[in-house]
Amino acid sequence: MTSHRCAIVLTRLPDKKSQTELRRNLTCFGLLALVVAIGVLAGAAQAGAANGQGRSSLGSVASANSNIVIDWNRTLVDALLVAHTAPQPGTRIGAIVQVSVFDAVNGIKGRYTQFHPEVITTSAPRGASAPAAAAGAAYTALVALFPAQKPTFDAQLAATLAALPDGGTTPPVTRGLAWGETVANAILAWRSADGFTATLPAYIVQPLPSWQPTPPAFAPPAWRQFAAMTPWALTSPGQFLPALPPAVTSARYTQDFNEVKAIGNAATSPPDLVATARFWNAQGGFDTVATIWNRTAEPLVSGGHASLVDNARFFALLNSSMADAVIAVWNAKNTYDTWRPITAIRNANVDSNDATLVDPGWTPVLVTPAFQEYPSGHSGVSTAAATVLASFFGNDTTFTVSSDGAPGLPRTYSSFSDAIDEVALARIAGGIHFRFACDAAQQMGESVADYALATKFLPRHGNH
Repeated sequence: MTSHRCAIVLTRLPDKKSQTELRRNLTCFGLLALVVAIGVLAGAAQAGAANGQGRSSLGSVASANSNIVIDWNRTLVDALLVAHTAPQPGTRIGAIVQVSVFDAVNGIKGRYTQFHPEVITTSAPRGASAPAAAAGAAYTALVALFPAQKPTFDAQLAATLAALPDGGTTPPVTRGLAWGETVANAILAWRSADGFTATLPAYIVQPLPSWQPTPPAFAPPAWRQFAAMTPWALTSPGQFLPALPPAVTSARYTQDFNEVKAIGNAATSPPDLVATARFWNAQGGFDTVATIWNRTAEPLVSGGHASLVDNARFFALLNSSMADAVIAVWNAKNTYDTWRPITAIRNANVDSNDATLVDPGWTPVLVTPAFQEYPSGHSGVSTAAATVLASFFGNDTTFTVSSDGAPGLPRTYSSFSDAIDEVALARIAGGIHFRFACDAAQQMGESVADYALATKFLPRHGNH
């Protein structure tokens, strides 16, 4: 049994009864300066309250009864945006952070099955604080994944602890921090061998209608390592491999070819479709599927008044399902290796289909991503996210989505299925996907999320 004893460093903390200086070695985080900052922040918070001042300028400074899981989810989203993290690794990072938070909180509460119990080889210390464990897990994972942003995470941890009883100085808080760190380090160690850093052989371009490098960069297909990455809940990357895409001589291919050629053309696409394509474009700024759906979920979770462990479970399901959807979709992309609309339309004279006419100058509304077309990544991952959201809040839920693809112009939907249908339309109107690729991806995303909901984070007997 691993010892969870972890000392903490504190400076003078203003207190109505006394001001005690405690200085011990901070063995759990090694952050003397951080805990000094906790003392300073706690003093500032108390002084501000005495002077009638409002909320701290730190956006995530929590009141004593706020939901720490939501605070740290916001910190995760901000970190992804600051680092300009691409969509694919962004889902992996989100899953690492939120699974760590869940396993840390649930390891204390014991309400649900642990995500991967074989990864965590010890138990939570008796009397550990679950809120502190959530903060400790999120902090540890984020510092490991975004070391350049450590000062921001230090400040957020200080804010979290300052909002806990006695400014986060109690033994249960100390134990919780140590336990959260232990869990996050175990998850990080497990994922360090998941294939994300695998070195792959050079990609060899095959004859048409296989995928070809596209303008402007003409780069090889990106993120191929995700095709064989260790899944989160799935049994294998190819567990939900879709059927072959339609043959280029088929009626379905012809229909979808002509649709994207008409509405995805940069020269003729109507402004409302262009706006939709840019709103949902995961490469339209720094927003991605991970930041958009985590941010969208926050007000829904906040309004539900669920417990700490239930909110941790929700975000773990949301993020691990998105991460698995990326793995499943990239496995399919690299299995089928199909061309993008820009390649298909400019080379339609070689597809043996008289109903698809060539246009050598056709250009899509959006820049074509540098990876294979079938199935659609955005549709697959967004459907996984929407399926989890619908399972918690009901499909016919009104919610609002914001995107840096359309700053200051959020969109409100009356159901998750409406939003997912618009994601598909956005990829077609962007000129980067055929509809059949979006349809297949939606089926995959739903299957991925349904599988996670049916097999992971399940209530223990008597806890429901």
